[in-house]
Amino acid sequence: MKKIFLTIVLAAFAASCISTRNTIKNIDNTARMPNLSKERTFIITETAQNNKYGYDQDWPVNLGFLPVQTAEINVKRYFDALTGPKGQKITYTKQEACCPFPSERNSMGAGLLDVYEVTWDGLATPVKIYINLYEKGKIMAPAGFGIKELK
Repeated sequence: MKKIFLTIVLAAFAASCISTRNTIKNIDNTARMPNLSKERTFIITETAQNNKYGYDQDWPVNLGFLPVQTAEINVKRYFDALTGPKGQKITYTKQEACCPFPSERNSMGAGLLDVYEVTWDGLATPVKIYINLYEKGKIMAPAGFGIKELK
């Protein structure tokens, strides 16, 4: 019985170590937070050429420019700067947190990605966008999205 318990504990420990390895490929600690528009949204100037950007947990949108306690404002700034491909208004809803990874920007030593469901008129199936509030990176529109025009 003790051997089974010890085996289970060791397996859980090994799995937890594996699940918190950093697989995020687009962290850039030198990235600067985008400027803000008059509407207080990010000014985004380009669309990602990498089709995984935002859609894949290894290529999240890295919005960690503020302390994590106040970083949710960057989610609003980001999504409010995007449109559907034909300029449609998008809607977004946080679905879950997933995908633990090591992070020095959190006192616990790890971060989680937030998964948002995004849709717009004419989109058959909502898309999932992965957001990282702990690390920095270049901010772009994911492939298939538009960028809101500045007024």
